[in-house]
Formats: sequence, C-alpha cells, structure tokens
Amino acid sequence: MTKRPNNKQKPSGKPAPEQAEKPGFAARKVAADILGNVVHKKRPLDGELDITSGHSGFRALAGNDRSLVRAIIGAALRHRGEIAEILDRLLDRPIPEKTGRILDILHVAIAQMLFLDIPDRAAVSLAVDHAGLDRRSRPYKGLVNGVLRRLGRERDEVTGDLDPAVLNTPDWLMESWQAAYGVETAREIARAHESEAALDLSVKADPEEWARKLDGQIVGAGSIRLVRKGAVDALEGYGDGQWWVQDAAAALPARLLGDVKDLRVADLCAAPGGKTAQLAAAGASVTAVDISKARLKRLEENMTRLGLSVETVAADLRAFEPGDLFDAILLDAPCSATGTIRRHPDVPWIKKPYDIEKLTEIQSELLDRVMGWVKPGGLVVYCTCSLEAAEGEAQVAGFLERQAGKIELVPVEASEVGGLAECVTNEGYLRCLPCHSAALDPVSKGMDGFFAARFRRF
Repeated sequence: MTKRPNNKQKPSGKPAPEQAEKPGFAARKVAADILGNVVHKKRPLDGELDITSGHSGFRALAGNDRSLVRAIIGAALRHRGEIAEILDRLLDRPIPEKTGRILDILHVAIAQMLFLDIPDRAAVSLAVDHAGLDRRSRPYKGLVNGVLRRLGRERDEVTGDLDPAVLNTPDWLMESWQAAYGVETAREIARAHESEAALDLSVKADPEEWARKLDGQIVGAGSIRLVRKGAVDALEGYGDGQWWVQDAAAALPARLLGDVKDLRVADLCAAPGGKTAQLAAAGASVTAVDISKARLKRLEENMTRLGLSVETVAADLRAFEPGDLFDAILLDAPCSATGTIRRHPDVPWIKKPYDIEKLTEIQSELLDRVMGWVKPGGLVVYCTCSLEAAEGEAQVAGFLERQAGKIELVPVEASEVGGLAECVTNEGYLRCLPCHSAALDPVSKGMDGFFAARFRRF
C-alpha cells in the first residue's frame, strides 16, 4: 500500500535546491507545464512560447534551455499518439486523473528517450525528480521510474509494431483527409507531420543571389529553402530587411493576383504580414487589415525592418467598410490551420470538428462581404492554410453558387506557381499538401498545406 504524503506539509511546487541545481531540470519542468497547458487547457503553443508574454517559467530560462523546451514539446506533440499507446502497453491500469502532472511528465520523458538525442538516464532521473515535487504526484515517483526504465529495457518490443501515421493523427482528422484525398495520400500527409518544417524565406529581389549567399536552394515560385539552419536574426540580410520568413506554399497565393505594381490592394486578415510584404515589395499600395491590434503591431514592426510602407487598419472584417474600392483583394481567411501542423504540432490536439463548423460560417460571411469591395474586373484571392475540404473546395463551391452571375472563377495555372503542377487541381484551385515536393526536384519535400481560389468580379 502506498503511503500517503503528510497533509500537514504544504509543498510549494518549487524545485528543491538540489533539484534546481541539476542541469536541465528547470527546462523539463517547464516543458511538462506547457505541454499540459496545451493539451488539457487548449492553449496555443505559440502563445506559451512567446518570449514577451508566454509561460513565465519559459521566459525565465536561458536561451539554450528555451531551445531544449521547444525541442521536447515539439517531439511530445508530434508523437503524442505513439506515446499514449506506449503508455497503454506499459501500464497495468490507467493513471488516475488527479495526479498532478504525472502523464505530462511521462510524455516529456518518453519524447526525450525515443525521439531526441538525450540519454535515457537523464530523462528518467529528471522525470522522477519532477514527480516528487507536489503531494498529488509524489506517490507516483516509483511508477514513473518503473515505467521509464522498462521502456528503456524493452524499447524494441514495445515500439516495434506501432503505426505512427495513424496513432499521431486524431481520428476525425484522418477521416477528413481520407475523404478528401484518399487513404494513401492521407497517410502521406500524416507521415509528413512527423518531421519539422524547413526554413523558407521570401526575398525582395534576386532570389538566386540570396540563395547563393545563404547556402539555400530555390523552391516554389522563388522562395529560398535554407540547407543549414541557425538563428534567423543572425543570417545575412536580416538586419537590413532583405527577406522574411515565409513557407514556400504560403508565398503562392499572393502571386495569384498577378502584377500589382501601382495597384491599390487589400490584404485581409494580414498579420503577421508575409503576404503584405510580398505585395508591397511588388509595388502595390497595400492596406493591411487584421482584427488583432497586437498582431498588427507585429506586422508593422516587420514592415519597418523590411523598409516597406503599408497602411494598417485594426478592424473586424464583419464590421469594416472600406472608403474606396480596391483594385485587388487577398483574403487569408481565419481557418483551422491544419495545413501548418509541421510548424504547429499543437493544432491536432487543440482543434475539434466543431471548430471547423464555426470557421466555415465566418469564411462564408467574409467571402460574401469582401467581393463587393473590389472594383468591377478586379481579382479576389481566397486562401486558407487548411487541409479541410470544408474550408477550401466546398467553401468555394458554395460561394460560386451564391454569387452566380456576379463573379467568375479564374483558374490557377501551374506556370504561376513555379511549375508545381501537383498543387493545381482539375478545377483550377491551388491545393498544396505537406507531402508535396516544394520544387521540381523531388528531394525538396514538404510545404505547408494551403488552399487558394481566384475570382473576378463582373
């Protein structure tokens, strides 16, 4: 029988002095805390890792420990389904809910043991120390130690027959992708999510020269994919605003507006500003609209670094009314962001089917509103970083039916998107998948999942 801790003791939850001194202990504790906040409280990972407003423990860490936290949480989320199955195999019975951070501690430790280059002994020792921090988790120190040591001994037997593509994808998402793309492509998408996304850049001009300077290669329609990663702000050209970080797929929708030089263009739901920068660098007079003042401030900071002048408006598009009609509009609509799982591995675990339902209603409303903000003959590009057909193909089908006689679909050509024919559908939509090649060279695998469709107003 497990002895209950003395209730007269009131542990603070803070590490004991000897624990606090152990290298890496604080990072593991923060990682488990943040993991719990994401998967249980549905807090977006980006918010938790924000260096100015995120998790207080994370902000207090040194730079190398913050990098370790990011790596641990990334691995724990990418492989969450696998880790859950492993624990089911190792545990005789489920762990009770009111046990503090025990499950989160175990997930963090297993992520290190199986998916990061961290010695088992370090992951196990620090996990056991963490389990001893408070009265709810303390009785389970022995369980944590036993489970993790058994995994170390029986790793091959426990993990040999796992199916990561299925386990790491919630059922509702896998079913959605199978319905849209077929069983095999759905599995390819899921497998693509097991790896981190590449670092892609968009440049103001001369991508070939910047690819040479930065030891990268041209992908997509002029994006640069870096071969060697490092601190972004230490790379040549960052300080003087020659480029910005933007996935190769995310850079394609803005190109569908064609030559925007001297045109008045609206970038709607614009923050953090990658597409705004594209349009401004191409010579457009850009009005960037976003509902979030904080995100818009970040966009403005990015434009300042890049030396680009744009008008910014903080407004809800459902209430916004432009003073004059635009020559062209880019609507990067709010969506589930399931196309960005490689970059945001929290998405499968914080989003639910009802989120899609709510978002599609907003998308429909915005599409109907903004079409009236463009001059007759002007183009509107609708895009989402979603893999869900409801936010792409089905959304456009409904829009074309509602606006029949007022608009026409302008099909996308492969030549407009760097020759990436597999990203252009038979209907003339842009549909990028994480398993697509980002260049004609098939070695350059992977890009964000993106959908775009282009319309002309009569």
